[in-house]
Amino acid sequence: MTAALVTAEVHAPSISYHLVAPMLIVLGGALLGVLVEAFAPRRSRYVIQVPLTLVALAAAFVAVVLASGHTKSTTAAGAVVVDAPALFFQGTILLLSLLAVLTMAERFDGNEGDAFVSTAASVPGSSYEASSSRAGWLQTEVFPLTLLSVGGMMLFPASNDLLLLFVALEVFSLPLYLLCGLARRRRLLSQEAALKYFLLGAFSSAFFLFGSALLFGFAGSLNLSAIATAISSRGDADALMLIGVAMVSIGLLFKVGAVPFHAWTPDVYQGAPTPVTGFMAACTKVAAFGAMLRVFYIGIGPSRWDWQPIIWAVAIATMIIGSVLAITQTDIKRMLAYSSIAHAGFILVGVLAFDRTGLAGSMFYLAAYGFTTIGAFAVVTLVRDSAGEATHLSQWAGLARRSPVLAAVFTFFLLAFAGIPLTSGFTGKFAVFSAAIGHGGTWLAVVGVVCSAIAAFFYVRIIVLMYFSDPDVEGTVVAAPSAFTTVAIGVGVLMTLVLGVLPGPLLDLASRSALFLP
Repeated sequence: MTAALVTAEVHAPSISYHLVAPMLIVLGGALLGVLVEAFAPRRSRYVIQVPLTLVALAAAFVAVVLASGHTKSTTAAGAVVVDAPALFFQGTILLLSLLAVLTMAERFDGNEGDAFVSTAASVPGSSYEASSSRAGWLQTEVFPLTLLSVGGMMLFPASNDLLLLFVALEVFSLPLYLLCGLARRRRLLSQEAALKYFLLGAFSSAFFLFGSALLFGFAGSLNLSAIATAISSRGDADALMLIGVAMVSIGLLFKVGAVPFHAWTPDVYQGAPTPVTGFMAACTKVAAFGAMLRVFYIGIGPSRWDWQPIIWAVAIATMIIGSVLAITQTDIKRMLAYSSIAHAGFILVGVLAFDRTGLAGSMFYLAAYGFTTIGAFAVVTLVRDSAGEATHLSQWAGLARRSPVLAAVFTFFLLAFAGIPLTSGFTGKFAVFSAAIGHGGTWLAVVGVVCSAIAAFFYVRIIVLMYFSDPDVEGTVVAAPSAFTTVAIGVGVLMTLVLGVLPGPLLDLASRSALFLP
């Protein structure tokens, strides 16, 4: 009796390294950062980590620009697609991450602590001056963790496979859970935020993974294009497909902070270190909406008439609840958290247009919102008291008397959030609302305009508090920003102004990039 030996030749998937080079550069920088943490002396880690992180992000952005000149294609057996939207989202994430790292690089320790507090704003003999040298980012591991998270964020909108989407989701989420718990002040609040984010994030990841399994059972593939083909070949709605779409959507809606999956947002934004909050608020939204647009437009787009009404309801609830609950907040970071929820609803209005104009409007909105958000949270880091950051609204009363420039900058960011003309916020809202009106979403746009008017109330309330109220709490000081924070705030102001006055170049780039590779 003879046994036949059957051998199968296994072909490794070919990878176009010039297309994935930006992600490899960021992840390589993260691994170097881990080695620095392991072997470099503690005293010299900061001076190594900051330049290493900035160089890695800048080099990755150059690689994105160079990749945009090549033919867009898929790689890694079709699991990764590098097309115009993916490159736009990756470039936006890298630019926003550069600004976020500058705010993370702010230091209060050592001799810098004495020079950091503005002598005009400080209170002589206060406990703030005595404790300023113990505040700040002493854990340099935040930099490799940030690079790891950025690498996952870049992969997320470029994933053409549900399994790779899940891997990218975990790669950028796990470092964020750790970053949220690294605050040196109010440590219990920070650790509570990290735990809540981890537990709720695990639930959302489970929903996403189980939904992916159901879609695999329906289509026989995890590839988004194959799923779309399977949906198109079935004439009627399939229960397996609908449940899978619902569960995958839950995982994505959780990451963007949409109602009713928003419960983690205010607690995490409040408890996390403020530079990390700005990083999450800007970059996570870009990555999550980038992945959502690809899944909605490419993967499950043929069945959108079955699930589009549910997303309409989610968008309306997100805009209303985010805008209304922001009015009741007394903490500046929680107020910005609910503002972030409302903005997620505004972006969903553009997503639901299901057209190149809606895609382009959403892409522009994400970029404009990101620059304004990081600048606003950088301002929040500068208002402090003896316990650390002063985030209660009563501590911001009369801020314009202590620091007129800082109050003017924050006012400008708030007006941009409100969508006032000549700011990027107005241009972004106009782009998504006009796209919705042009494609049957007039009622969505009407709700968005009404919610924008509601949101303007709590933005203006803070402006009135800063300029026309007497200080209720003594001991609040305004820190003199270092060069890093000054650059981050300055770029945020400049981009918010330029994208409001001269939005044409970025709108044109978004319009040219608004075409997914099938």
